[in-house]
Amino acid sequence: MASDCEPALNQAESRNPTLERYLGALREAKNDSEQFAALLLAVKAGDIDAKTRRRIFDAVGFTFPNRLLTTKEAPDGCPDHVLRALGVALLACFCSDPELAAHPQVLNKIPILSTFLTARGDPDDAARRSMVDDTYQCLTAVAGTPRGPRHLIAGGTVSALCQAYLGHGYGFDQALALLVGLLAAAETQCWKEAEPDLLAVLRGLSEDFQKAEDASKFELCQLLPLFLPPTTVPSECLRDLQAGLARILGSKLSSWQRNPALKLAARLAHACGSDWIPAGSSGSKFLALLVNLACVEVRLALEETGTEVKEDVVTACYALMELGIQECTRCEQSLLKEPQKVQLVSIMKEAIGAVIHYLQQVGPEKQKEPFVFASVRILGAWLAEETSSLRKEVCQLLPFLVRYAKTLYEEAEEANDLSQQVATLAISPTTPGPTWPGDALRLLLPGWCHLTVEDGPREILIKEGAPSLLCKYFLQQWELTSPGHDTSVLPDSVEIGLQTCCHIFLNLVVTAPGLIKRDACFTSLMNTLMASLPSLVQQQGRLLLAANVATLGLLMARLLSTSPALQGTPASRGFFAAAILFLSQSHVARATPGSEQAVLALSPDYEGVWADLQELWFLGMQAFTGCVPLLPWLAPAALRSRWPQELLQLLGSVSPNSVKPEMVAAYQGVLVELARANRLCREAMRLQAGEETASHYRMAALEQCLAEP
Repeated sequence: MASDCEPALNQAESRNPTLERYLGALREAKNDSEQFAALLLAVKAGDIDAKTRRRIFDAVGFTFPNRLLTTKEAPDGCPDHVLRALGVALLACFCSDPELAAHPQVLNKIPILSTFLTARGDPDDAARRSMVDDTYQCLTAVAGTPRGPRHLIAGGTVSALCQAYLGHGYGFDQALALLVGLLAAAETQCWKEAEPDLLAVLRGLSEDFQKAEDASKFELCQLLPLFLPPTTVPSECLRDLQAGLARILGSKLSSWQRNPALKLAARLAHACGSDWIPAGSSGSKFLALLVNLACVEVRLALEETGTEVKEDVVTACYALMELGIQECTRCEQSLLKEPQKVQLVSIMKEAIGAVIHYLQQVGPEKQKEPFVFASVRILGAWLAEETSSLRKEVCQLLPFLVRYAKTLYEEAEEANDLSQQVATLAISPTTPGPTWPGDALRLLLPGWCHLTVEDGPREILIKEGAPSLLCKYFLQQWELTSPGHDTSVLPDSVEIGLQTCCHIFLNLVVTAPGLIKRDACFTSLMNTLMASLPSLVQQQGRLLLAANVATLGLLMARLLSTSPALQGTPASRGFFAAAILFLSQSHVARATPGSEQAVLALSPDYEGVWADLQELWFLGMQAFTGCVPLLPWLAPAALRSRWPQELLQLLGSVSPNSVKPEMVAAYQGVLVELARANRLCREAMRLQAGEETASHYRMAALEQCLAEP
């Protein structure tokens, strides 16, 4: 093979003997002057194609350009920057070879090259301009290599590019182009290394955007999403961006002008919610305009058959619709007035109808496409707040939604990847934030929670196997919060998802008790609840989840009371002990100034969450009461925990007027069932002045029960 190639190679070399002679002189040069002269002759003698550049590099190496870049003593009459310009020109020539662009000798020049971008000098000097162009050529070539962006960021290039752009000197447009490339390739690292400089660029771009009256404002719409930080966007930037968008979207535009503006607005909604929109009439009109435009775009894209859907634009419109849903359901400090809310809900309903129509056409081959995921997401956001409208269409779609959620649940890694792709599709090449959860099922949980209350949708969900899927999902998510996992790094959405699952199961316990008794998945769920509650009630900051688990477990225990797992096993005893702890610690006696008697008050841990907790607490008390006659071992266990004695002691130490009637009823229910179930409980209550306390609180049933032998 080599013998076949050698004649061809020799023939190619013999075509330009002059070039060969100068390359030989270049290799044999004894000093910089001879090397430089031979280099110029070699360049003039041959066409500078890739092969020639590589042969020149083989002859010169990095030593000569290194000296040119770092020399501090130039010949008489020769400005210092001229030699550096020659060195950069050589590097630019070499960097056109991707292999050389990734060479360590090029990478270690990044800090030096970065300083050339902001060096002061005569802006009209041709050598300086050439050096700037060559510098950008070198840095751009490095950025195009696999690990180039990382090296550029570490070498201070991002800050240098920002300063070069803000200085608006020669080549500043090249600085912006290279910045865009680096942000697209490594956004997080760029912001970590150069946040102050990038924010300065954002301020400049935002101001330009607000002032622009020509076509440049549409170009800025495409650039600005890349420069929004992963943390807080400066308020002055938000003002400029909103003002610029208001002028653009309030005008009559073609789609190519409007779409980048909608995507920028979606990116701002994703990053800041509605905080970037000013309060007052102007802000409410702007928000209404945004949501209106988004809904129109969605309907045009999804209702017309045979047209190509611009998925990135429609997904951005989904984000704006989601912002509209949030504002329409906000009770306090909403940007919208009631008439605007009514109007927008009607408009969004039509757009959601188009989304449902689209999803009805999705076949199995498209289920893993990011746009389908985005469409399910916006439908989930709508169903979380509104299930009464489009009832028929939603019910028809439920089988698809269950199958879709099951498919992605079974391929969890792909579901997470889809979430990443949706964020990219909708907004920018940035990483998704917490508003883009990594699985389809979590998106649908709030809506399913509402639907399981209604007979028709609930029957469809049960028929399609949703309860079994939810049980598996709950158990999987619960593993993430179990000992051995770092719960501090878990997003809040995991715990919220677990709580919503509990609400769905509570609905099923109440409306479909037969399902709980016959489906084996609920036995596994009960076992998990019993095993988990004892440690959960001890954990700070997780009281609401503990309330959900305790109440659900107590209600399920009534239905599964004949299960061997509930017949006084260690797990069942541990669960009920933890449930008693949750129920008994909610209230305390609190002294009040100027009063001899204390009052019944919420304990400190319960005060902050009682609004969300109280319904579960009362339901839990009722469920515990129902378990007592079904589980003979439970009353003695409660007596050993001293709950009935401490409860009577608490009631005896506070003013009866401070105990609300519903609290009296809940306490009496538990005490009566414990007294009826066990003689020792009755005796203990009598010793704790139970009859007297019952009389003070007019607990007739308890008073009668304690009067019996």
